[in-house]
Amino acid sequence: MSRIGKKPVELPGGVSASVSGQTIEVKGPKGTRSFRATDDVTISVEGNVVSVKPRGTSKRARQQWGMSRTQIANLVQGVTEGFKKELEINGVGYRAQLQGKVLKLSLGYSHDVNFEIPEGITVTVPKPTEVVVEGNDQQVVGQVAANIREWRKPEPYKGKGIRYKGEYVFMKAGKKK
Repeated sequence: MSRIGKKPVELPGGVSASVSGQTIEVKGPKGTRSFRATDDVTISVEGNVVSVKPRGTSKRARQQWGMSRTQIANLVQGVTEGFKKELEINGVGYRAQLQGKVLKLSLGYSHDVNFEIPEGITVTVPKPTEVVVEGNDQQVVGQVAANIREWRKPEPYKGKGIRYKGEYVFMKAGKKK
């Protein structure tokens, strides 16, 4: 029995869900998101509660049960609160600035890096050394943050680069005389 799958997903006020076949669509204040489940589970909406049940006792059905419930919970969180990733930029002269739909990064290269912000994602720069990526799709927010971080990963000797807020980078000792 899936401990996660057993829990119903509560729909907060202002959020509605509709099921058509194996597709569930969730509407809320931050937009509309949908998820298509496999044929191994049954999705039902009663009032303000969404529940997921497996169709059978096969291993695949039990796996899809918990995964589908988690995906629906992420849809609900995305349309109510949204998802957020915070990045820190460390290094002398390393900074970021926003110019319309382009994030301009100075990362010690001979040129500035122009990062195009995809549709549905909002990027803010509260300080020149901080970047905040927000959106209602958890996967897209994480991928955009990872793509920004990819331009200059934190290096282990001085700690320079782009890291997630709160990320620990194991520091190495330099050369010994």
